[in-house]
Amino acid sequence: MPKVIAYARVSTDKQDAENQRFEIEKYLARTGQRYDAFIEETVSGKRDVSERKLGELMKTLDRGDTIIVSETSRISRRLSEIFNTIQHCIDLGITVIAVKQNYVFADDINSKVIAFAFGLAAEIERDLISQRTKEALARKKSEGVVLGRPAGSFQHKHYKLHGQDEAITEMLSYKASVAAMARRFNVNRKTMQSYIDDNDLRQKVLNQTPVSNIWTK
Repeated sequence: MPKVIAYARVSTDKQDAENQRFEIEKYLARTGQRYDAFIEETVSGKRDVSERKLGELMKTLDRGDTIIVSETSRISRRLSEIFNTIQHCIDLGITVIAVKQNYVFADDINSKVIAFAFGLAAEIERDLISQRTKEALARKKSEGVVLGRPAGSFQHKHYKLHGQDEAITEMLSYKASVAAMARRFNVNRKTMQSYIDDNDLRQKVLNQTPVSNIWTK
């Protein structure tokens, strides 16, 4: 029987999830439904979904199940991750409902159009951040600020990946593509492959139980 799971996230201990619970329960009462479980966690919305209870929850759901949140920002504070999470759920036949925004993301054309809009917004957001960064660097350069590392310093080609072994290993266990992981850590594919090979990360997941491929999109 399909499950309905309510999910709430707060960023600090000083906040509580009761308002989110209220909005979700009000929606369920209006639609004649009830949830099978209410999952709550205190964690920053900037933390990867895969490192949170939400990521663990998604591994347990099946086609036809539903995740209900009060609003999409409870999934993540990053548009790109909201889009990726929703798209992953759609691909697996899992419905995502954001009650305050009246969004229902399911395997239908309307949901895919809305999900596409999220993806487009995420792309625009990345472009704007990149443009602002370039403008800030140009301004500093015009002010005479010396940019770049000091002469004689050296930064290893894998510096962006240092300390990320656990996250990379987890993605490998999901059968993530190297290209998908490279995008996730903002490095090129060659650097990603080199880091995996140099640190024998594939060896670490050989004995793990295979799980669904959720990172190849």
